[in-house]
Amino acid sequence: MAKFLIQATYTPEGTKGLLKEGASGRGAAVDQVVSDLGGRVEALYFAFGEDDIVIIVDLPDPVSMAAISLTVKASGALHTRATPLLTLDEIDEAARRPVSFRAPGT
Repeated sequence: MAKFLIQATYTPEGTKGLLKEGASGRGAAVDQVVSDLGGRVEALYFAFGEDDIVIIVDLPDPVSMAAISLTVKASGALHTRATPLLTLDEIDEAARRPVSFRAPGT
């Protein structure tokens, strides 16, 4: 499974929908979208400030996250960004992989 942090901001139209439907309704909608793709919602919080909602999801693969992102953005109700989250073991594995790199100018 691939884990992602999703941060989103409602557009004015999306906010009207949230006010009409309530947070529980939106939470159920998020659960449905994620579970339909074989994933699960680990955490969902509403916030105020730069982001209106923060979600952590486990999905089968990055393509599933891309599918969700494209569909949600096409709705025009939210501006979203998704950040892949890596475990300590994944970073340890990455640190052990040899990478041939030369910095500019060296």
